[in-house]
This record gives sequence, C-alpha cells and structure tokens, in this order.
Amino acid sequence: MTGAVDPAWIAVDWGTSNLRAWAMGADGRVLAEATSDDGMGRLPREGFEPALLRLISPWLSERPPVVACGMVGSRQGWCEVPYRTVPCPPLDRDALALAPVTDPRLQVSIAPGLKQVQPADVMRGEETQIAGVLRLMPGYDGVICLPGTHSKWAHVSAGEVVSFQTFMTGELFALLSEQSVLRHGMQGDGWDDAAFDTGVSDALSRPERIGARLFALRAEGLIVGLSPQAARARLSGLLIGIELAAAKPYWLGQRVTLVGAETLSAAYARALAAQGVEAPRLSATDCTLAGLASLSPETEAAR
Repeated sequence: MTGAVDPAWIAVDWGTSNLRAWAMGADGRVLAEATSDDGMGRLPREGFEPALLRLISPWLSERPPVVACGMVGSRQGWCEVPYRTVPCPPLDRDALALAPVTDPRLQVSIAPGLKQVQPADVMRGEETQIAGVLRLMPGYDGVICLPGTHSKWAHVSAGEVVSFQTFMTGELFALLSEQSVLRHGMQGDGWDDAAFDTGVSDALSRPERIGARLFALRAEGLIVGLSPQAARARLSGLLIGIELAAAKPYWLGQRVTLVGAETLSAAYARALAAQGVEAPRLSATDCTLAGLASLSPETEAAR
C-alpha cells in the first residue's frame, strides 16, 4: 500500500510480470511510485481493477486520470486494444481505449501497441518508450534499440516508427542458462568481460555455427574447467552477437540509441562499440514516463 498523495494524473506500466505506477504532479514531477508482482501473466481479466486499486487507492481522492501502457492492453489483458500499423507515430491520443471499471474513482486509458504486417511483428509497451525518446530528444532520426526479454530494433524517422524487428534474445538466455544442459556450468551471477567479447566476436564472424558454439560451453566446463562467470558471459555474448548479425541493417552506419535496464544496455553498448557504433543509453523508466506524459490530460491541456 502506498502513502496518500494528490497527483494530477497517474502513469502505469503494466508488464507480463510486474505492475508499476507513478503519481505524477502537474509539473511533471514524480510524487510517489509503487510496484507489485501483479503482472498480466498472473491475473484473470476480472483481476486487473482490484490489482490496480491495491496499488494506487491512496492516490485517488481527487479521481486523477490513469494512463497505462504495456501488456494490460493485450488479448490476455484488462481489455484488448487493437494494434496500430507502422509506419505511424509511436503513440496517438485518439487511439487510447478506456478500460471497463466499477470503481467511480477510476478512469483508465490504455495505449495501443504497434504491429508490422511484413515481416510480421508486434510490440506493446516499447512504443511508449520510443515516444519518450522522441520527447526527450526532439527531432531524433535513427534507430532505437530496446534490449530486454524480447529485444526490439526500431527505425524512427520524421516522428514515425518506420519499421521494427524483435529478437527473443533475453528469453533464449533465460531458457538456455536455466533449463538446458548448459545450466550445470552457469551457477551464480558472476561476469567476465573478456568472455563476453569473445562470444560476440565468434557469433558475428560465424553466426551459422551458433549451435556448436553453445554446446562448446558445456564441453569446456567439463574438460578445461570453464568458470561459471565466463560461461554465462560468453553465452550472453553469443546470443547478443547473433542478434547483432541479424540486425545489421538497423545499426550499420546508423545513429543508434539504447533504451533499457542499465546492466543489459551496457552489454549491448559494449557489443556495438566493438563494431564501431557508439550508442548512448537512456533509462527505460525515464522514457516510459516521458511517453506516457505525452498522452496525459495535463499535456493536452497545456497545448
């Protein structure tokens, strides 16, 4: 339960695993924030309103509007909000959908995700971070990379998302390091920069050998005592390396900005720097809040 404040509006980022909310002042300041593990993946449709109320009830005395993004608008979410088709601006106030509520204090608007017909691709939540980049870096033209469970590469030009591509790199890392035969040599949380660099280089030079490179991690652990930290780092490097190999049209000769968690963004920045690409990093939270702010009633009133 959070403390009582009187925000002008409430920002919500509702993912598969977590729910995050911020009480926002009229001047754009964060007055309070709260999180829970009531992500979309663990809630039935009728559970979304109670989950949100458990988190933000102390902020609702003045009935501030709520603006939400992420998986809350998916088919399994609170209510399905249709995707918008690229090329298009990352967010559109007119495309917001109102969630069905029973508590009279709530008015919840949900932002839609984006879809790409060919090749088929979708995103929910990242479009809000992309909009945040454009708000924080006006006039930005180039590529935005959003590392995560499902990494996104988006080409942005003239205020629109032109195209994008998704890679399951983070999910593959979790599956391989925790559920495959490789898990036996990857206990702990250590790291080895040199091993990471080797993995990136090996994957970029011979991406077709990724299957053999992966099993070599297990073999080296058994034969020459490859350390768990080196194994984890090289696995990460191999997977990010094959992502970079496939995403080369997005970063080669392009302006690239990274948006994500600090540690993961740093790994991508290191891998890109080895290819001669200097990619500045922005906080995922800062970009999410900036994107949601562009949809807030306060922003609309200021126009």
